[in-house]
Amino acid sequence: MGGVAVDVDAGGVKAPDGGWGWAVLAGCFVITGFSYAFPKAVSVFFKELIREFEVGYSDTAWISSILLAMLYGTGPLCSVLVNRFGCRPVMMVGGLFASLGMILGSFATSIIHIYLTTGVITGLGLALNFQPSLIMLNRYFSEKRPLANGLSAAGSPVALCCLSPLGQVLQYQYGWRGGFLILGGILLNCCVCGALMKPLVDPKKAQIKEQDHSKDLSSEEKTKAKRKLLDFSVFKDCGFVIYTVAASIMVLGLFVPPVFVVSYAKELGNEDTKSALLLTILGFIDIFARPTCGVIAGLKWVRPRCVYLFSFAMMFNGITDLIGSQANDYPSLVVFCIFFGISYGMVGALQFEVLMTIVGTEKFSSAIGLVLLMEAIAVLVGPPGAGRLLDATKNYMSVFLLAGSEVVLSAVVLATCNFLFIKKTPEVKVESITVTDDSNAKACSRSAEEEDGEEGEDGVEEKSEERVEEVRPKSVMVNSQEVERFLKEPQPNGSMAASPETCL
Repeated sequence: MGGVAVDVDAGGVKAPDGGWGWAVLAGCFVITGFSYAFPKAVSVFFKELIREFEVGYSDTAWISSILLAMLYGTGPLCSVLVNRFGCRPVMMVGGLFASLGMILGSFATSIIHIYLTTGVITGLGLALNFQPSLIMLNRYFSEKRPLANGLSAAGSPVALCCLSPLGQVLQYQYGWRGGFLILGGILLNCCVCGALMKPLVDPKKAQIKEQDHSKDLSSEEKTKAKRKLLDFSVFKDCGFVIYTVAASIMVLGLFVPPVFVVSYAKELGNEDTKSALLLTILGFIDIFARPTCGVIAGLKWVRPRCVYLFSFAMMFNGITDLIGSQANDYPSLVVFCIFFGISYGMVGALQFEVLMTIVGTEKFSSAIGLVLLMEAIAVLVGPPGAGRLLDATKNYMSVFLLAGSEVVLSAVVLATCNFLFIKKTPEVKVESITVTDDSNAKACSRSAEEEDGEEGEDGVEEKSEERVEEVRPKSVMVNSQEVERFLKEPQPNGSMAASPETCL
């Protein structure tokens, strides 16, 4: 789908697939956890916020929606900042913003203040961490990238398992204001993760920089000047356009069930702690689903077709929502969370792996920003729209039916359009190559002259010329292995080694 690009960054440094990359993976694990778990974890405070500010479900749902919208909608801004300043400084500033938003939110006096602080400021801070961490992960891993994506994506359910019960405890002990303040302090760890994002440096360029520092600086400035801050050429790729449309439809309903499942359990008469346990169950299953799906996606025969595996994951998730809409007791919700965790983990592990496969490393920093911007509108509409539907119908079944239908539609769009409009790149198999080896002919000519020169002068030169004429029009038939051997072992003059036996 769109082809697979060579995984080297803008500086031409090949992905090391290890080394310091494991530290980058650890930082990406934490950042992904904060970015995706916070919009769900704050839902445990919704009941208190509704009581204090006297608002409805749709009003509180805007908090999670704005968080996700900032995470997605600021994608182009993050791409420009990363291309201009690099990943590490952008993430350090983002960590400060994320913490500041939650701290200011603890002093809010109206729901609008929560929107501006927890929603906008914290959302912007998480966005400035999330996107650069994915870019760095893509630069450090190539062959092991599906596994790395699966492991980093597992940060979301791990954080959800921790933050959801933690939020519930903080609410009981310190109220929602104290909970917001403590969570703001926890978000300062984003700065630590940003410090781990060491840029890749080509060793050869590093030596040149030491030898001629001023010359290297001038060339580096020219490279920065030529580099595009936001590359819109990705829209010329049909695979990228299909992915963007399908993903935008998907996020309309993807985040709705985790936001409303706790409130649904409370509505059925379950205790608050018991209701919050549903998110823990969902996250626990998700922890194992994401790395497992990453391993599967990295298999040799699966990786070229990972877009169809992604379509299956979305279909699985949508059908789970449709069936889960019929749940009417706590055990049914537990079963729903188990299957939703599996399907949600598959989607989380594959969504950025598919995008990386389409555009490659060089354009990924711009592509992810543009994709997230297109998805932001859907994210902004999804949960509030579901909340408004809930306020109108007073029935959670309609909310889950709507979310499931949207995710199933996205799976159909992705699989169908990819099958119909993306031309499969034919596999190039070199069975045999005809090579006219003039260098062999010349070498044979020299060998023949030397041999014939020893025999004497009576008519031997004419024989030598005849042998050379016979060799020149001949073609050497070689298979793919011989071609590789020829390329790997060139002679000083750039030709294949020739001997009298080869000529004969």
